Amino acid sequence: MMFAVAMTFIDQTIVSIAAPDIVSELDLTSSGMQWVVNAYLLALAAFFALGGRLADLFGPRRVVVAGTLVFVVSSVLCGCVPADDYALTWLIVFRATQGLGAALLFPAALAVVVEVFPVERRGRALALFFGLTGALTAIGPLLGGWLTGWTWRAIFWVNVPVAIVALALTAMARIKDRPRADESLDVPGAVLVALGMGLSVLGFQQASAWGWDSAATWACIVGGLVLLGVFCRLQLRTRHPLIKLAVFRDRGFTVDTLVLFFAMLAFVPLFFFASVYAQISLSASPNQAALYLLYFFAGFAVASQWGGRILDKQGVRPALKMGCVIGTVGFALWAGKLTDLSMHDQWPYIALAGAGIGFLLAPASTDAVNRAIGASYGEVTGITQTVRNYAASIGLAVYGTMLTHRMTEQVTDTLRARGLNEGTAREAARDVAEAITGHPDTSTPSGDGPLATTMRDAMSAIRMDFAEANQWVFYGMAVALAIAFFVSLRHPGDRVSGTAAEEAGAAEAGGTAGVAGDAGGATAAAGAGSASADGRTTVGQGASGRPSVRQDHEQGRGQGWGPGQGQGQGSAVWRTPGAGPRDPGTG
Repeated sequence: MMFAVAMTFIDQTIVSIAAPDIVSELDLTSSGMQWVVNAYLLALAAFFALGGRLADLFGPRRVVVAGTLVFVVSSVLCGCVPADDYALTWLIVFRATQGLGAALLFPAALAVVVEVFPVERRGRALALFFGLTGALTAIGPLLGGWLTGWTWRAIFWVNVPVAIVALALTAMARIKDRPRADESLDVPGAVLVALGMGLSVLGFQQASAWGWDSAATWACIVGGLVLLGVFCRLQLRTRHPLIKLAVFRDRGFTVDTLVLFFAMLAFVPLFFFASVYAQISLSASPNQAALYLLYFFAGFAVASQWGGRILDKQGVRPALKMGCVIGTVGFALWAGKLTDLSMHDQWPYIALAGAGIGFLLAPASTDAVNRAIGASYGEVTGITQTVRNYAASIGLAVYGTMLTHRMTEQVTDTLRARGLNEGTAREAARDVAEAITGHPDTSTPSGDGPLATTMRDAMSAIRMDFAEANQWVFYGMAVALAIAFFVSLRHPGDRVSGTAAEEAGAAEAGGTAGVAGDAGGATAAAGAGSASADGRTTVGQGASGRPSVRQDHEQGRGQGWGPGQGQGQGSAVWRTPGAGPRDPGTG
């Protein structure tokens, strides 16, 4: 499963390195290229919930295979884009279908991992899965830099052999799908969440072109958010919703999800903006830009392992707080060094920023899944990944708007200082901001006119202007992680075991099943069980075959199933999320 999802993570970053070559050959604008990157992330965000639900309905193995096929066919078509007027539309459409394939693949793959590993090994398995799949993103820039030297189209075609091996391994693993669930698919919900996310991100993305005072900008943003609000109301009233919003009653799960949201505002957009900065302001080649980003992943890889150990020993809250603080400091210091135009001087701060993300990414993701695992593996993964990728899409849109605006202002001032009038300088600055190719030394204007001559003389200053404009972007990333820190302070800090979370069961509309707190070894004898109508008494069947009864004093209604893990005895405290400890029961 890790091999299957590898290509989806690689594709989040590989296109960023090849972006200048794609822009140059296909004659795209920088905003158009951002949509090529953004279409993939937006489709991920829009369809992750659908992918998780389909995995629950049809079985994860079938959805893994289907997602892999959709992804690899879309990859081939992206690499075959014609160099004509339809190039941008072609790329955006098939990048979006790539995102759809990834949205089907990832939650189903995670559901397989969760179901295969027994409860006592599940936490380590999830930490490894999230940590290594996140680190796989580092391969994107390196592979992209190498393949771009041959042809940028190869960054899409490389997915073909990966997909073939992934499908072969999936067949060899002999994964058994559970019987199809006797439930319907929430089609209206799937349509609403896709439209809501698409409209809101469109508004953020086009704000630089339409202006923040444009009615169209705010119509898209507000309209998208209204659709998402309608989606949430519909989910609460639907018998078989796309997303069971009751999982958000657990404060720890909500905090984990919010921290992931703010962290993703920085994590994925970083690759696009840092790689283009390296190629423009530092005049780096695609391979050199890949090495520039490798500093980030050096810090990320080391901190991911450390963060996993902190999660196991102390719980998730220390890892979240440490990651947010280190990330905030790292991004802020990195932003301050961008105008030095020296790759060598920046690497300590790049690594520090990577370490901050590494500390919190896997622990937050793992803790979120552990807390709501009783709802369903595919469903919970769909929620967290939807939030993560929606945040990445918003980050790309907002930071892209910020960069374009600042770049236009900076270049306008530079050209005016060299004698051009306001109108000519602003028009030329807008063209520069929209026509970033990453190779300023080889794309300087030709001709003997005053504008061309001024532009050639100003290229060094324009590279500095781009560095200064990027400072606003990187300071914005630091602010996002600072907000995540204050959110992490609200985490209850309790630790939820996989077994306890399973016993908690799935909360249904109108009621809440109890969620286990620090259950320790008290629930080792739990087998299959069901909650009564009032949620007060739960009857379980242990491996010994003898029924046992526990009083959990919770309100709500739910059902839960779990494999029998042998006999055990001890005490456990059961609580309602957001409330204090209740009467102890026995497991």
